[in-house]
Amino acid sequence: MSDAEWAVVRPLLPVPNWLRGRGGQPEAYCHRAMVDAVRYLVDNGTKWRAMPPDFPPWDRVYASFRRWRECGLVREFHDRLRRRVRERAGRDPEPSAGVIDSQSVKADAVVGRDSRGFDGGKLINGRKRHAVVDTLGLLLGVMVTAADVGDRAAAQVLLAQVAAAHHLLALVWADGGYTGGLVGHCLTAFALVLAIVKRSDDMRGFVVLPKRWIVERFFAHLMRSRRLVRDFERSTGSAEAMVYWSATMLMTRRLARPRPSRA
Repeated sequence: MSDAEWAVVRPLLPVPNWLRGRGGQPEAYCHRAMVDAVRYLVDNGTKWRAMPPDFPPWDRVYASFRRWRECGLVREFHDRLRRRVRERAGRDPEPSAGVIDSQSVKADAVVGRDSRGFDGGKLINGRKRHAVVDTLGLLLGVMVTAADVGDRAAAQVLLAQVAAAHHLLALVWADGGYTGGLVGHCLTAFALVLAIVKRSDDMRGFVVLPKRWIVERFFAHLMRSRRLVRDFERSTGSAEAMVYWSATMLMTRRLARPRPSRA
């Protein structure tokens, strides 16, 4: 991270228990070095054991990543950054609208049969990332499943989680794969309007569809992180944490940019 990025990140990091007087010992390594190490791994797609010697030992970095993953600190840190980005853009910290879609990616050999499948539509053997973003393209929730899990089945679980975490969310745009009983279920169970944006039959070639391009742009940003080009994680929890880390990198760069002057 640059000094400007660290100035943004530092006050938003979760506070360790020993600083709160809840016991424990101070960490042996600088928080900035640990965060930089995880960002390096996500951005460059390296193995944990191939961590450059400039960073703390790989097992200490992985132990920190695992602790953050199991305690939900990755998402907590991400959500703090998201609220800061929305406030800087002049928006309410909590979104009222979002967009949902899925992305299938190939899985590495370390991914077991219990969490991988074959997506017949895209001919991909691996996993599927289901994501909900707001109208700025910021991540609201992600769920990683086997690639053969249907979009509607996964969306029913993911939208329940997102609606519980964001009480102002009232509208979500989706593509034609989310039609059917899911629309009525979202309205009755979550008081959430699921608006389907369909592609017309007479369209030819690439056409930018309203609102759907926002989540597609988010998936394109994920593909810039080499660790996410293919799913290398043994557990879906680690795969979801990697998505959150990639999203935090994008928002940190966004917040570190100087605001344009309004002359």
